[in-house]
Amino acid sequence: MNSSHEHGLSLWDTFESLRSEFGRRIGPRMGRGNVRAAILAILTEGPMHGYQIIQDIEKRSNGAWKPSAGSVYPTLQLLADEGLIQAKEASGRKTYSITASGKDEAAAGGAAPWENLGVRDASRSMVLPKAGVKLAEAASQIARGGTPEQVDAAVAIIDEARRKLYAILAQD
Repeated sequence: MNSSHEHGLSLWDTFESLRSEFGRRIGPRMGRGNVRAAILAILTEGPMHGYQIIQDIEKRSNGAWKPSAGSVYPTLQLLADEGLIQAKEASGRKTYSITASGKDEAAAGGAAPWENLGVRDASRSMVLPKAGVKLAEAASQIARGGTPEQVDAAVAIIDEARRKLYAILAQD
Protein backbone atom coordinates (compact mmCIF):
# COMPACT_ATOMS: atom_id res chain seq x y z
CA MET A 1 0.00 0.00 0.00
CA ASN A 2 1.50 3.36 -0.97
CA SER A 3 1.67 6.31 1.40
CA SER A 4 -0.84 8.38 -0.57
CA HIS A 5 -3.44 5.65 -0.31
CA GLU A 6 -2.74 5.32 3.42
CA HIS A 7 -3.07 9.12 3.77
CA GLY A 8 -6.40 8.95 1.93
CA LEU A 9 -7.72 6.39 4.36
CA SER A 10 -6.42 8.27 7.38
CA LEU A 11 -7.87 11.50 5.99
CA TRP A 12 -11.25 9.78 5.60
CA ASP A 13 -11.02 8.34 9.13
CA THR A 14 -10.12 11.80 10.43
CA PHE A 15 -13.12 13.28 8.65
CA GLU A 16 -15.46 10.71 10.14
CA SER A 17 -14.01 11.31 13.60
CA LEU A 18 -14.38 15.09 13.26
CA ARG A 19 -17.91 14.80 11.96
CA SER A 20 -19.01 12.59 14.83
CA GLU A 21 -17.24 14.75 17.41
CA PHE A 22 -18.46 18.10 16.13
CA GLY A 23 -21.81 16.80 14.96
CA ARG A 24 -22.90 16.25 18.53
CA ARG A 25 -24.66 19.26 19.93
CA ILE A 26 -22.22 21.11 22.11
CA GLY A 27 -24.13 23.16 24.56
CA PRO A 28 -25.67 23.11 27.95
CA ARG A 29 -27.70 20.13 28.97
CA MET A 30 -30.81 21.31 30.72
CA GLY A 31 -32.68 19.55 33.48
CA ARG A 32 -36.31 18.49 33.47
CA GLY A 33 -37.34 21.56 35.44
CA ASN A 34 -35.90 23.74 32.72
CA VAL A 35 -37.87 21.93 30.01
CA ARG A 36 -41.00 22.37 32.08
CA ALA A 37 -40.36 26.08 32.62
CA ALA A 38 -39.52 26.58 28.95
CA ILE A 39 -42.72 24.91 27.78
CA LEU A 40 -44.84 26.97 30.13
CA ALA A 41 -43.08 30.20 29.09
CA ILE A 42 -43.60 29.48 25.41
CA LEU A 43 -47.23 28.46 25.75
CA THR A 44 -48.06 31.74 27.52
CA GLU A 45 -47.66 33.29 24.07
CA GLY A 46 -50.07 30.95 22.32
CA PRO A 47 -50.91 27.34 21.46
CA MET A 48 -48.30 25.16 19.74
CA HIS A 49 -47.66 21.54 18.93
CA GLY A 50 -44.66 19.68 20.37
CA TYR A 51 -42.35 20.07 17.40
CA GLN A 52 -43.00 23.83 17.32
CA ILE A 53 -42.10 24.02 21.02
CA ILE A 54 -38.78 22.25 20.41
CA GLN A 55 -37.97 24.53 17.48
CA ASP A 56 -38.96 27.65 19.43
CA ILE A 57 -36.72 26.75 22.38
CA GLU A 58 -33.80 26.21 19.99
CA LYS A 59 -34.50 29.54 18.28
CA ARG A 60 -34.81 31.50 21.53
CA SER A 61 -31.53 30.04 22.81
CA ASN A 62 -29.76 30.89 19.53
CA GLY A 63 -29.18 27.19 18.93
CA ALA A 64 -27.49 26.61 22.27
CA TRP A 65 -30.27 24.34 23.54
CA LYS A 66 -32.56 22.02 21.62
CA PRO A 67 -34.42 19.70 23.95
CA SER A 68 -35.10 16.23 22.64
CA ALA A 69 -38.55 14.93 21.86
CA GLY A 70 -37.88 12.39 24.61
CA SER A 71 -37.80 15.18 27.18
CA VAL A 72 -40.48 17.46 25.71
CA TYR A 73 -43.35 15.05 25.05
CA PRO A 74 -43.34 13.38 28.49
CA THR A 75 -43.17 16.84 30.07
CA LEU A 76 -46.15 17.95 27.99
CA GLN A 77 -48.08 14.91 29.22
CA LEU A 78 -47.12 15.64 32.82
CA LEU A 79 -48.16 19.29 32.51
CA ALA A 80 -51.49 18.19 31.03
CA ASP A 81 -51.99 15.69 33.86
CA GLU A 82 -51.35 18.50 36.34
CA GLY A 83 -53.92 20.73 34.62
CA LEU A 84 -51.31 23.35 33.65
CA ILE A 85 -51.82 22.86 29.92
CA GLN A 86 -54.46 21.24 27.79
CA ALA A 87 -54.17 19.33 24.55
CA LYS A 88 -56.54 19.42 21.60
CA GLU A 89 -56.19 17.02 18.74
CA ALA A 90 -56.93 18.13 15.20
CA SER A 91 -55.86 16.41 11.98
CA GLY A 92 -53.87 13.84 13.94
CA ARG A 93 -51.74 16.45 15.69
CA LYS A 94 -51.97 17.59 19.29
CA THR A 95 -51.84 21.30 19.96
CA TYR A 96 -51.08 22.42 23.50
CA SER A 97 -52.32 25.56 25.19
CA ILE A 98 -51.75 26.90 28.67
CA THR A 99 -54.45 27.04 31.34
CA ALA A 100 -54.93 29.76 33.95
CA SER A 101 -53.07 27.59 36.49
CA GLY A 102 -50.23 27.16 34.01
CA LYS A 103 -50.02 30.93 33.48
CA ASP A 104 -49.75 31.40 37.24
CA GLU A 105 -46.94 28.85 37.48
CA ALA A 106 -45.13 30.36 34.49
CA ALA A 107 -45.30 33.81 36.07
CA ALA A 108 -44.01 32.47 39.39
CA GLY A 109 -41.11 30.75 37.63
CA GLY A 110 -39.25 33.95 36.81
CA ALA A 111 -36.97 34.25 33.79
CA ALA A 112 -37.30 31.77 30.97
CA PRO A 113 -34.51 29.13 30.99
CA TRP A 114 -32.92 30.38 27.76
CA GLU A 115 -32.44 33.80 29.37
CA ASN A 116 -30.09 32.19 31.91
CA LEU A 117 -28.00 30.30 29.37
CA GLY A 118 -25.45 32.98 28.71
CA VAL A 119 -26.58 32.77 25.10
CA ARG A 120 -23.71 34.88 23.77
CA ASP A 121 -21.15 32.53 25.30
CA ALA A 122 -23.11 29.48 24.18
CA SER A 123 -23.36 30.66 20.55
CA ARG A 124 -19.66 31.62 20.61
CA SER A 125 -18.81 28.10 21.78
CA MET A 126 -20.35 26.77 18.55
CA VAL A 127 -17.91 28.68 16.31
CA LEU A 128 -15.03 26.22 16.67
CA PRO A 129 -17.10 23.05 16.16
CA LYS A 130 -18.72 24.57 13.06
CA ALA A 131 -15.27 25.44 11.70
CA GLY A 132 -14.19 21.86 12.40
CA VAL A 133 -17.14 20.49 10.45
CA LYS A 134 -16.30 22.74 7.50
CA LEU A 135 -12.69 21.52 7.61
CA ALA A 136 -13.88 17.92 7.77
CA GLU A 137 -16.18 18.47 4.77
CA ALA A 138 -13.29 19.88 2.72
CA ALA A 139 -11.08 16.96 3.77
CA SER A 140 -13.83 14.56 2.74
CA GLN A 141 -13.97 16.06 -0.74
CA ILE A 142 -10.22 15.61 -1.14
CA ALA A 143 -10.32 12.08 0.29
CA ARG A 144 -13.03 11.05 -2.18
CA GLY A 145 -11.87 12.80 -5.34
CA GLY A 146 -8.38 14.17 -4.87
CA THR A 147 -5.25 13.01 -6.58
CA PRO A 148 -2.58 11.34 -4.45
CA GLU A 149 -0.63 14.62 -4.50
CA GLN A 150 -3.70 16.57 -3.31
CA VAL A 151 -4.26 14.06 -0.51
CA ASP A 152 -0.62 14.38 0.58
CA ALA A 153 -0.90 18.20 0.54
CA ALA A 154 -4.15 18.09 2.54
CA VAL A 155 -2.61 15.81 5.16
CA ALA A 156 0.34 18.17 5.53
CA ILE A 157 -1.98 21.17 5.99
CA ILE A 158 -4.12 19.35 8.55
CA ASP A 159 -1.03 18.16 10.44
CA GLU A 160 0.29 21.74 10.53
CA ALA A 161 -3.10 23.07 11.71
CA ARG A 162 -3.18 20.46 14.49
CA ARG A 163 0.29 21.50 15.67
CA LYS A 164 -0.75 25.17 15.66
CA LEU A 165 -3.89 24.41 17.66
CA TYR A 166 -1.89 22.61 20.32
CA ALA A 167 0.53 25.55 20.35
CA ILE A 168 -2.40 27.83 21.21
CA LEU A 169 -3.18 25.66 24.24
CA ALA A 170 0.49 25.71 25.28
CA GLN A 171 0.57 29.51 25.46
CA ASP A 172 0.60 31.08 28.91
